[in-house]
Amino acid sequence: MPDNAVPMREDNKQPLKTGEKLLFIVAGIFLLFATIAFGIMQYVMATSDKPIFEQKTHYDLSAEGQKGSLIFRVSTCTECHRAMRGGTNMGNNLDGIGSKRSLAWIESFLRDPETTYGHVTMDHGPKPKQAFFVAEMTEEKRHLMAVFLSELISEQGSASSPVPPKGESPFIDSMVKTWAPDEWKEKYTDIRDKPNNATASERINEQTGVK
Repeated sequence: MPDNAVPMREDNKQPLKTGEKLLFIVAGIFLLFATIAFGIMQYVMATSDKPIFEQKTHYDLSAEGQKGSLIFRVSTCTECHRAMRGGTNMGNNLDGIGSKRSLAWIESFLRDPETTYGHVTMDHGPKPKQAFFVAEMTEEKRHLMAVFLSELISEQGSASSPVPPKGESPFIDSMVKTWAPDEWKEKYTDIRDKPNNATASERINEQTGVK
């Protein structure tokens, strides 16, 4: 070899071992199946006429609520939302929302969603958002729709209810007994023990201080 010749560098890369190849193959297959399963789940959620999780809700619509229900359906809100166990799961499931939000809050959200929610919303708000037309409805129509939504009530302990099931919960009771300071027991009342004539939202607002 001439004195001025540049020596060839050997390639330090080593081929993958059989076990490493199998590991990458298994990981790739798992990722592929996970992606397919997620896609199927999203498709089912968007097109299924049944909720993914059991919803124990009820409604007893007033005259205004019935008018609001008609406006809700004619406005094609069920293309994204479920209500009265009908519609799609593309957006939020509104069954039981009357147990979580007050009539005033719902009406305010329909009028000015981002200010009421305190955050940027995906579909509600000004153009070009898909549900821009809700904020542009007349005050009367928004009020009727809000009344309808406020009358969609969750049963206590259901998946859409903010109130836990009636009766004892060994896990919750043991955690409270272990970690909650004694003064909390004097200051706060167990939400499960509140009178039945108090609405779920009233009981939660009293406990959290949220109006």
